Amino acid sequence: MRVHVVSDVHGNSRDLATAGDGADALVCLGDLVLFLDYADHSRGIFPDLFGAANAAALVELRTDRRFDEARALGRRLWGELDRTGAGRESVIEAAIRRQYAELFAAFPTPTYATYGNVDIPRLWPEYAGDGTTVLDGQRVEIGGRVFGFVGGGLTTPMRTPYEISDEEYAAKIEAVGEVDVLCTHIPPDVPELCYDTVARRFERGSAALLHAIRTTRPRYSLFGHVHQPLARRVRLGATECVNVGHFNATGTPYVLEW
Repeated sequence: MRVHVVSDVHGNSRDLATAGDGADALVCLGDLVLFLDYADHSRGIFPDLFGAANAAALVELRTDRRFDEARALGRRLWGELDRTGAGRESVIEAAIRRQYAELFAAFPTPTYATYGNVDIPRLWPEYAGDGTTVLDGQRVEIGGRVFGFVGGGLTTPMRTPYEISDEEYAAKIEAVGEVDVLCTHIPPDVPELCYDTVARRFERGSAALLHAIRTTRPRYSLFGHVHQPLARRVRLGATECVNVGHFNATGTPYVLEW
């Protein structure tokens, strides 16, 4: 059995279209939307609306953890857009819908997917075809192994679209229970898995996920979210914890075989 796993697609529909080649199934761990590309400031919804220079300024403020200034810049730019008569929410949703239409069309059959922190879960049912199974706090059997899926991220100063409380996230982890492969968007709360060496900050990992790994001992914990982690793999007891990679940049899926 061969399963390909991707995460942090961020608009890379071209490589997504071939990500399942040679595999029995594709697993996607979320973050389909590209709002702002930290490596290429000309790509994404934000620069499309406000230009690459403003995107670069926003990236710099966020990287320096000057979140109040970043929000102030955002408010000013959105305020200028609002004065043109374009509603903020409708403009963003229209852009996201265009990306989702292209990305979901690129998924092979079968695909098993969960949400990232920048995704909009309420829109997914409109775009997920018959060959795509969306799971969040749920389990599915693939090739004789049980996979559990938990989507989204935890609350942060970034205020991305699908952030939830620690308690809600922990409840989804508990609902999944014992599995062979635990699939999440964010990593367990292990410092070397959570630190992004380029952004120079710790992303939020889940303590509930770390507890589940230690107590239920899945074969694998697979995740993404941290684009340039200090460590891509860490073994915790019987569990191999693997960041499957920043698919937007690499275009290469992680391969799981048994």
